[in-house]
Amino acid sequence: MRTEFSSEKEKHNYFNRMTHEQKLDAFGEILASCRHVAFLGGAGVSTESGIPDFRSKNGLYRKKEKSFAKYKPEYLLSYDCLHKKPEVFFSYYRKNLDARGAEPNTAHYKLAELERTGRLEGVITQNIDGLHQKAGSKNVYEIHGTIRSNHCVSCGREYDEDFIFESPDTIPRCPVCGKLVRPDVTLYGEFLPEKAYQGAIDLINRADCLIIGGTSLEVGSAAQLAHMYHGNYLIIINKGKTRMEGKADIVFHDRIGEILGYL
Repeated sequence: MRTEFSSEKEKHNYFNRMTHEQKLDAFGEILASCRHVAFLGGAGVSTESGIPDFRSKNGLYRKKEKSFAKYKPEYLLSYDCLHKKPEVFFSYYRKNLDARGAEPNTAHYKLAELERTGRLEGVITQNIDGLHQKAGSKNVYEIHGTIRSNHCVSCGREYDEDFIFESPDTIPRCPVCGKLVRPDVTLYGEFLPEKAYQGAIDLINRADCLIIGGTSLEVGSAAQLAHMYHGNYLIIINKGKTRMEGKADIVFHDRIGEILGYL
């Protein structure tokens, strides 16, 4: 595989002429040659674990539920809903976001293996299911938070992932101070978790190869991170079209587990 190019256009033309098999080989060679590889992933990473995405034709936001029909999906997962209609928020949250029974798939395990063997520096994820850590990944930046932990909005005490899902009360409350306990998920109308997002930025800025997988980059936070990247190689793996494909060196319109499983 060539490593020297006179321009970005020449590099893109070189990769675009490759067959699918040649692209797979080139992907492996790129990972072997780069020192700081980062992965930026979205809902498509977890759909193979049975967790629906949000916006596809079979996604959560297309789901028809009579009890929530009068609300927009984004409102049901918003800060306003949590504080103004907490009984509605927790009913929807428990019914649709409980991923405790889900297991990691090939993509999660392969990313963990790449990190363990020094070929991947870290994972940035929009997912809140915690499956990257369950698969063994250590350096994970959850820019939309996680369902795996909860905290009291008043005293700050922390509670495990079962606390909200197993609570007999419609609105879960802190056993110590009696105030509301909420999930550590970033809701619509809230800022992203500062520590995770800054860590993601630092990872992107160091990277000489960025793999974008399982996301269309429709969500602003992920798109912003992708546009910050100025490294040597950009790889995109997504079944559907993804923004920035025109800037990518290699694009795979396949299941992410299938492509990563080849490595």
